[in-house]
Amino acid sequence: MGNANQKVTPFLMFSGTSEEAMNYYTSIFDDSEIIHILRYGANEVGEEGSVLHATFSLKGQNFMCIDSSVKHEFTFTPSISLFVTCDTEDEIYRTFEALSQDGIVLMPLAPSPVSEKFGWVQDKYGVSWQLNLAKI
Repeated sequence: MGNANQKVTPFLMFSGTSEEAMNYYTSIFDDSEIIHILRYGANEVGEEGSVLHATFSLKGQNFMCIDSSVKHEFTFTPSISLFVTCDTEDEIYRTFEALSQDGIVLMPLAPSPVSEKFGWVQDKYGVSWQLNLAKI
């Protein structure tokens, strides 16, 4: 399903929740799947069973992610977000509602000068999403 010819791939670093996040995202977006998961084994630098490297796709766009084996103070920031063009009004409402659960609405769904509907949300993992329903 993913795009094997894709040359630029968003890469997300989680602190122990990457598999949970992948399962969550692939349950929300159509045309999505987890493609590959490589896990840390016993006596490796990361926590055994956590994600050393994984690939998944959302709406045909490939992503990579890991569970960081290093503790760090930083996390995701809305300064970079994933911009998703939704195909229908039902899809934008459903996706916005799902990503908003336990997250933060940065901009509620509303018409914009260039969109039928636009909304911006930071999900429960800290990843920011801009959802857009283009004008017909």
